[in-house]
Amino acid sequence: MGLLDDLEQEAQRRKAGADDQDRAKQEREAAYRTQLEPGMTALYEYLSKLTQNLSFIKPKKSFRYAIAGYGDLVLQVEHEYDLKIQSQPASKEIRVSFPCPIVTDECPVVEVLGTTKVKTVAGTFQRFHIGGVTITKKDANGEVLAASVRARGRIALAALFAADADSGVVRMQFNNFDQIGGQQTKTVTAEQFNEALYDEIGRYIAREPNNLFREALPDDYRKQLRTKVQQEEMKRRWESQMAQRQRDELAEMERQQGLAGKLTKVVDQVKSGSLFDKLRGLVKKDK
Repeated sequence: MGLLDDLEQEAQRRKAGADDQDRAKQEREAAYRTQLEPGMTALYEYLSKLTQNLSFIKPKKSFRYAIAGYGDLVLQVEHEYDLKIQSQPASKEIRVSFPCPIVTDECPVVEVLGTTKVKTVAGTFQRFHIGGVTITKKDANGEVLAASVRARGRIALAALFAADADSGVVRMQFNNFDQIGGQQTKTVTAEQFNEALYDEIGRYIAREPNNLFREALPDDYRKQLRTKVQQEEMKRRWESQMAQRQRDELAEMERQQGLAGKLTKVVDQVKSGSLFDKLRGLVKKDK
């Protein structure tokens, strides 16, 4: 095969690759126009109705976040929602956020001792924009030695949904929903972006039970997991039974050893004559 043939084949391969890329790009753009763009509008309408109802009903929702060095941070949802949508020729973006005040009365009062520990806790509170650190002791040089800590302030929860023709997918991002400073992300295809997903998103935002981040598992894999759980349960049950049997056997051995010890003591007394002397004394008294 000559040089010209090699070049011809390479050109055909590159042309085929370019055609595949163009086809994929056209499919993504079509998916955005026909599914994602109207889907984002529908999601915005859904979230608008959801936040309006939550703002009117104001269901009492509280939750906790654990903070290292302090304890549980208790927050309560304040149903004041900020919902916005931005549209570009080939992209849409939805943002929703709402504040959650810290329930100070339900948060612990912690006395933090030591310069390093105080700085660590104070730094964490400052990073998350939380107040409540009161300095209670300093040394002669002004170095902090102790502080009393009780959290106060508020944390904002925020969700972002973005779709564009270039990617052909919807990217979701949730900040502070599962842990303070934490971020949950999920990407869904045009086929997955439907009313059922809107409902899961709504439940997640409203802090209701949901399956938004629970991936669907194949039946075979689900069956394997179920079998493994059953096996682990049987194993724990067997280990518990064996442990109980060992405890029973140990108790029986101790009981038998106790009886054997008493018998040995009696035999020793007989051998020493003390018991025989007592019995003989009793016989004499009877006479």
